Order: sequence, then structure tokens, then C-alpha cells
Amino acid sequence: MEYKDYYEILGIKRDATDSEIKSAYRKLARKYHPDVNKTKEAESKFKDINEAYEVLGDKQKRQRYDSLGSNWQGGQSYTPPPGFENFGFGTGGQTFTFNGQDLGGFSDFFSSLFGDMMGGAQGMNFGSGMNFNGYDFDRAQQTSSRRRRPEPPSENLDVTMTLNITAKDVFDKKPITVKYNNMERCTHCHGGGYCSNCGGTGIKTELKTIKVKLPSDVSEGKKVRIKGEGQIDAYGRKGDLYLVINFKDNEYEISGSDLTKEVEITPPEAVLGCKKEIQTLHGKIGIKIPPKTSSGQSLRLKNLGLPKKDGGYGNLNAKVKIVLPKNLSDKQIELYKKIAEL
Repeated sequence: MEYKDYYEILGIKRDATDSEIKSAYRKLARKYHPDVNKTKEAESKFKDINEAYEVLGDKQKRQRYDSLGSNWQGGQSYTPPPGFENFGFGTGGQTFTFNGQDLGGFSDFFSSLFGDMMGGAQGMNFGSGMNFNGYDFDRAQQTSSRRRRPEPPSENLDVTMTLNITAKDVFDKKPITVKYNNMERCTHCHGGGYCSNCGGTGIKTELKTIKVKLPSDVSEGKKVRIKGEGQIDAYGRKGDLYLVINFKDNEYEISGSDLTKEVEITPPEAVLGCKKEIQTLHGKIGIKIPPKTSSGQSLRLKNLGLPKKDGGYGNLNAKVKIVLPKNLSDKQIELYKKIAEL
């Protein structure tokens, strides 16, 4: 599921006061209320705004939400802490109704964190009789009915995250350092009152650092399993950590064991040809750019790429990029004019 940044949704800072939160909520709820805004995205925004206020407007929920840390960004892949991911509302969850139309319930992200705090199923009726002209959204009609929450299924303790690596990481064949926030359900309390272990949020966040050796056949999108480095439940059971490989390199384009690297040359060098020294993963080498070389042409340099699974190395493609000198003199510009005239 995706992480929801409730502060971003309301357009407020993380240290906003209660009055600032309420003011931002009322302003946005007025803007996107179905009585006023008839655009397609208004309904979705209206639900997000009310979900954000449900959390940030409640001291206990806000405290639990803040315990996740401030490094998360909206839309990031999010794995719930153990014990919270299975509190689904189903048809009896928090729902929104506008003039008889069911707008749906809170997100899975909300349910995963606060399902255990919602004592019974709740609903909010945002009909036209909600004192809209006075913008009194806090007094929106609320109806509730209690039902027995079913026992949650066995917990999923596995954690999945993206691991950005470079061509050098693959080439060096050395363990790389991976840091990640691992969230676990507090075993000292049930998320209520004072707790020195989790601050009463029910969730304990721990920054973990591990060393990971990449497999020889590492590729884009491949999942690397690290056994026993996932979440831990109250019974000491451990899940696994799954790292999804993502190539992120500012110097090389990676395609299997082959690499592509840009080599910058000037227009005269492109016309007349030149020699260039370039840095590769295997060390510095000299290459010869032939005369009349166009921008975008590539020179294939054998066995200067990444290791192959069956031995040997891939190729390095030196891709030519023609660039102008940063400071051209008047004389140089005049010469270019003469060339253009020819």
C-alpha cells in the first residue's frame, strides 16, 4: 500500500498547532465539498482531507502517526507494522455518505495503523444539512453501530523495500550497507498510556543497518531475500526483508552486463577526430574518436562492462555527445560564421 502524508494533504507543517490543523481542514473541506466543487477529483480530495483530519485532529492518533518518522513521502511503498496491517474495516468501517451516495471508507493505510483504535464501526453523513454556510464541519452528523471485530489472520512480517544501486556496486562485488526503518508492534504495552519503549503509540521504530552481498545475476527488478531481517511480532517470530533492485547511476546506463557512458567532445574534435582519456570501472583508458563523428554515435569497448554470470565482462559503449565550449571568443564565433557561409 502507499504511505499517506496527512500533513501534506492539509498543507501544514509537522509542528502545526491544533488550531492550525482545524483551520486548514475547514478551509480545504469548504473548497472541495460536493455542494461547491463539482470537479472529478473533488470527491477523492474531500475523502483524503477528512481522513487526514481524523488522524491529526486526534491527539492519540497523531502521536502514533508521528512515530513513523518524518522521512516518509506521500506515495511511497509502505509496509504496516506487525499486528496493525490486518485491522480491515470491511463494510462496517469508517464510511462517508453525501446525500445518500456512498463515497467509500478510509484508506487501507489508515486501517492498518488505527483499526485497533476504532472501537466500533463509524460513519459520517455529509448531507446538505451539515450547516455548510457556517462551515461547521466538526459538527457533521455521526452515526455509529457496534459489531464484533473478527480475529485477525496470521501476521505478515515480511518487509519489502527498493534498493538503489550503481554499476560500481555490482562491479566491486563487495557487501553494500543498507539502512532502513523497521517498525514493530510494542511488546510492552497495547498502545495506550505512558510507555518508555514506544511513547504510548504502540509502535516501535528502529533504524537498522545491515550488510548485503549482491547475487552474481543481479538485475533490474530482481528481489533479493534477506532471511530474518523483517518485522518481529510479540511471539518473537521474524519475517524476511525483500530488496527490490533498482539501478540508479548518474554516470552509466545499465543494460544487463553492458554499460553506456557519455563522452563529451567539441565540434572541431567531432569534425577532425581526437583522442580522449575516459574513466571506466576497470580504470582509465585512452580512446580514439574518428573524424566526422556525429553526436549520439557509440564506440563499443569490449570487456569493459559489468561481470557476466558465466564469466567475463560485458561491453562499454562510449556514446559521443558534442558540446560547445563554455566561453567562445569573438574570433571563434566569426570562424563559425564563415563555416556556416560555406
